[in-house]
Amino acid sequence: MVSEEVKATYEAVIGLEVHAQMLTKTKAYSNDANEYGARPNTNVSAITLGHPGTLPKMNKKTIEYAIKLGLALNCEIAENQHFDRKNYYYPDLPKGYQITQDETPICANGKIELQMEDGTVKPVGITRIHMEEDTGKSIHDVDVYDTLVDLNRAGTPLLEIVTEPDMRSGDEAYVYLTEIRQLVRYLEICDGNMEEGNLRCDANVSVRKKGAKEYGRRVEVKNMNSMRNVQRAINFEIDRHIEAIENNEEIAQETRSFDAVNMRTISMRTKEDANDYRFFPEPDLQPIHVSKEQIAAIKAEMPELPKALFKKYTEELNLSEYDASNLISTKPFAAYFEKVIAHTENYKSASNWMNGEVRSYLNQQGKTIEEFPLKPEKLGELINLINKGVISNTAAAQNLFPALIEKPEADIKQLAETLNLIQDSDEDSIAEIINSVIKQHPNEVNRYKGGEKQLVGFFMGQVMKASKGKADPKSANKLMRKLLEEN
Repeated sequence: MVSEEVKATYEAVIGLEVHAQMLTKTKAYSNDANEYGARPNTNVSAITLGHPGTLPKMNKKTIEYAIKLGLALNCEIAENQHFDRKNYYYPDLPKGYQITQDETPICANGKIELQMEDGTVKPVGITRIHMEEDTGKSIHDVDVYDTLVDLNRAGTPLLEIVTEPDMRSGDEAYVYLTEIRQLVRYLEICDGNMEEGNLRCDANVSVRKKGAKEYGRRVEVKNMNSMRNVQRAINFEIDRHIEAIENNEEIAQETRSFDAVNMRTISMRTKEDANDYRFFPEPDLQPIHVSKEQIAAIKAEMPELPKALFKKYTEELNLSEYDASNLISTKPFAAYFEKVIAHTENYKSASNWMNGEVRSYLNQQGKTIEEFPLKPEKLGELINLINKGVISNTAAAQNLFPALIEKPEADIKQLAETLNLIQDSDEDSIAEIINSVIKQHPNEVNRYKGGEKQLVGFFMGQVMKASKGKADPKSANKLMRKLLEEN
């Protein structure tokens, strides 16, 4: 084992390659269905299988999705592109080659800024985004003796997002993947589900002495099915590289796989060079031209993205960074909040309800915001009734909110009246309750007058209990202090 002091003299250099499956109805170059979970080898045709005489045809949606992602990642969009053949043989690659973009990626020279937990901002360059097709899937854990092949995934449209080697830790890689997943979900171009394989990541890892200009020997790690496993695999590789260098061992340029059970990486094969793939222009697909007008039209249709919403919520609505981060966690949740604040100007209260009672209900019921029974305008109306002092926040949360969940179409004020939750703001009736509480607790009154002003909380609790929560807290608190001084 290498000491922490020795590790501190090294620096990791990390670049990621993320493959995002597109949410198109059909595959990249055929009209075979693009769907997850179908019976094995049912979404295939002669084109997917690469039979002689078949010709691919480009899925235009993939181009649109690529441009959306490129714009979101501040990339330059190439106006003129062509496809290439990447030749290699795997049992789950039926054509014996993959259609991809080698020399003319659709997007290049982008960047993303990662918001780290310590508040620092880490810029990461995006080298390129290119369109290609997925392979089938080899299944090793069903048959004891044989590997099974399912070609349903073969031909599924992919976008490969390649970063510059700008990351320096597994933590930074984890934050990057989190933001990429959130981004493709906001754009509605990919499910972002690593467990189902529709978002996959390969990590390129090397280490070097701090201050060195030359990169170390690079290793690629594949087969990671969660963001945490990407983080763990990178951290393992960093330690492995440093230990090998310190022991004067040579690091092989290879492809490795992550063993999630034993939390380590294992060697798969020697890393191929680009010339091993024998790239050449794809002869069966025409070159693509993307006009500036097309790019502008796609940009105009794009939704507000997480970073823009975060800035809006923190700077314009004056919400905390914590609240804003929770609100933008998913696009549907943020969209619901947007509709709520269209019906109330108390943004902080709306945020508290969304991140509090609403999220708690969804978690308890195992539901998403799309399944939430209460319409956004109803929640906005509820918040406005609290603001006006018609009902207390406590009564709304404990009694009225659960009742509304059961009767989402009910008139809120009528329901509050039926449940006897309308606050009493009449000073005479509140004063009567306060005086009764004061008479019942003479010792506490003397202590209050003796300087224990925090006892006002005790008296308020007694008043709210005696009024069954119907006394207006603002009116009651003000009157309480006045009557305590007079007694």
